[in-house]
Amino acid sequence: MSRAFTLIELLVAIAIAALLTAMLLPVLTKARESARKSACQSNLRQIGVAFNLYTNDHDGFYPCNGDPNLWMGRNWRVVIQAYLPGVRMQSLPPGYSQPLTVQHSDVLLCPSDERAIQVWERTSYAYSAAFFHTPDQINSLADTLRNSSCANWQAIVAALRNLSPVPQSEASVAYPTQKALSAEWLSNHEKFAGDCGFWSWDGSANYLFADGHVKFLRRRQIHPAVNDLPDINLTKDGIAGKDLP
Repeated sequence: MSRAFTLIELLVAIAIAALLTAMLLPVLTKARESARKSACQSNLRQIGVAFNLYTNDHDGFYPCNGDPNLWMGRNWRVVIQAYLPGVRMQSLPPGYSQPLTVQHSDVLLCPSDERAIQVWERTSYAYSAAFFHTPDQINSLADTLRNSSCANWQAIVAALRNLSPVPQSEASVAYPTQKALSAEWLSNHEKFAGDCGFWSWDGSANYLFADGHVKFLRRRQIHPAVNDLPDINLTKDGIAGKDLP
């Protein structure tokens, strides 16, 4: 006849189960985040293919429709959405400006990005302004933005808005393996003390480079730009410069 567990034995078993759960939970969380990071990298590779298809159809020039805010969420995706997979109409939450319904592809949303679902119209990535401004235009911002920081990113937005977009060509990319074409807005996968939320100068993120490869990097691995921050929009010499050593 089998013996029933005593109260002490049950408590020990529960304690062991709780200990194992506590030990395994960080491992499982890390594995889940690793999978999300890989999915995000796959998204950027598909976005890279879309940019490549666009340039093939436009005499080797990168997207530029004259919009000074082209680097932002909805604005840049509109010009390449015909080349993105799974594009469909997406209704937006209350509070957005018109239109309330836009075309959307799931490759635009990083699985780890909780903020983009509510802002930027489900778009986790930005398009570097260096690809639709001349190197001289980018360098002209050095004095304007010399004292910029994560606390006054509005100055960066305003400075870019004051430049007239000029389409740049693939042939102008001097360092395609070192020049970032697109990247995540936020440090979705690895954050550090001092992150600035919206702009995220610290932490880590995935970057898509002009040659199509994607790399996960600490923000501070990017060369300081004209505002002394690792901002791929404002890399010195623009499309002729490089974001990595």
